[in-house]
Amino acid sequence: MRLENTVALINGELVNSPFVNNFENIVLEAKAVRRGDLFIAFDEESIEEAIFNGAYGIIFYKPTQIRDNEIAWIKVQNLEDALVRLLRFELLNKEISVYSCDEIVIKLALQVVTEPNFIILFGDIKSVFKSLANIEEHCTILFSPALTTANLFTDTREIPKSPQSNINIVEQTLFETSFIYDNIFYERQLISPFFMPYLERLLYLFKKLKINFRLRKFTPIEHFEAVFTNKNFEIKEFGTSDKVLIFEKNSTLIEDEMLFLQTQATWAKTIYIIPSTLKGKLSSKQNLQKKTFFYHTKDEIKKILQTETFHFALIVGVDKSILDKPLVRQTQLTLDF
Repeated sequence: MRLENTVALINGELVNSPFVNNFENIVLEAKAVRRGDLFIAFDEESIEEAIFNGAYGIIFYKPTQIRDNEIAWIKVQNLEDALVRLLRFELLNKEISVYSCDEIVIKLALQVVTEPNFIILFGDIKSVFKSLANIEEHCTILFSPALTTANLFTDTREIPKSPQSNINIVEQTLFETSFIYDNIFYERQLISPFFMPYLERLLYLFKKLKINFRLRKFTPIEHFEAVFTNKNFEIKEFGTSDKVLIFEKNSTLIEDEMLFLQTQATWAKTIYIIPSTLKGKLSSKQNLQKKTFFYHTKDEIKKILQTETFHFALIVGVDKSILDKPLVRQTQLTLDF
């Protein structure tokens, strides 16, 4: 890419008058720089190494000493925005298909083995860049606007909806499912029946696009995540206790999860612990006043868990890291009588 085009594309400022006027590749890691590359200095301490390895240009945003006037020094307001602009320009020249979906479908897709030309985007912009930097023609990309900026792409389409359910659930608990798909039996998968509609959408996309895939053993994702605990709220092995904390950070899912628990666990005492910022925003259809508790701080969550009796507690807005320290203070044994 020519120097003047690069500067214009990223809304940058060329702060010197270099001898170079063209770049070979865009590189984020100094050790990977080769002669003629353009280095984006997310790590300022690596600039010296990038120059030593042959960088023809440095994109930076903090005040930086110009070590070599022969190469281009381009100042920008935001490195991530500059990288998005450069990557979008590169993708314009590729014949690719881009599908958008919600974040649950993405996290399920990450647990499915697919063909190399099916790319699942996940992570920060630097991780995305590594996934797309050398993308081949005619690839298919799956991403979630909730996790990855849609500004990377000029043409996206939503994943199609299956006209019918092709997953046959054979047996289920709240957090585990045995099912049949395409005449293959998947026994006791660690995936809640709550997620089966999302999995259906993903598998239908594979079938419609004729993408080969293989389901492996699922592991819990960061949604509707079940943590089995004892009465002292110490984490126990999956399925070994009758007290379960269910964590959900995405507030847009909680009403569906509440309904799921109400219909699938009618026998259980279930409580809902929700951020106070959502008070008054729940659907009027949810008759949960006696079961719902609103909190301002994590300490309030702990107090509710200690004082209420329950089998399941749906905790919204935090993750299981609140269990890093025991919620209940352990009694210290002494020799005093």
